Amino acid sequence: MRPVRHKFNAVRTERDGIRFDSKLEARYYDWLKVQEASGALLFFLRQSPFHLKGGTRLVIDFMEFWSDGSVLFTDVKGIETDAFKIKRREVEARFGIEINVVKKIPTLEVSRK
Repeated sequence: MRPVRHKFNAVRTERDGIRFDSKLEARYYDWLKVQEASGALLFFLRQSPFHLKGGTRLVIDFMEFWSDGSVLFTDVKGIETDAFKIKRREVEARFGIEINVVKKIPTLEVSRK
């Protein structure tokens, strides 16, 4: 039996006993852990859902709470699908937030937030 491949060739990866949909998402998690250890990031939540009309929802990868008081909503994407773009616009309009899309991981040094 051949292993099932992801439709966008993402490779599922595990860190700290957590399964991530891609290596990119796992590397972003690693970067957040460095920021948290430095004190620049207070804490973060994973897989935060936003419920939309019609029974749909958008689950963002990370909700980040920074020491300067800012809150960032981040989704790690190699490819932005049309469905994601529509849901993102709906969430941003309904909740008055901005969802950051990360396609490249910042360096592992401490952020200056």
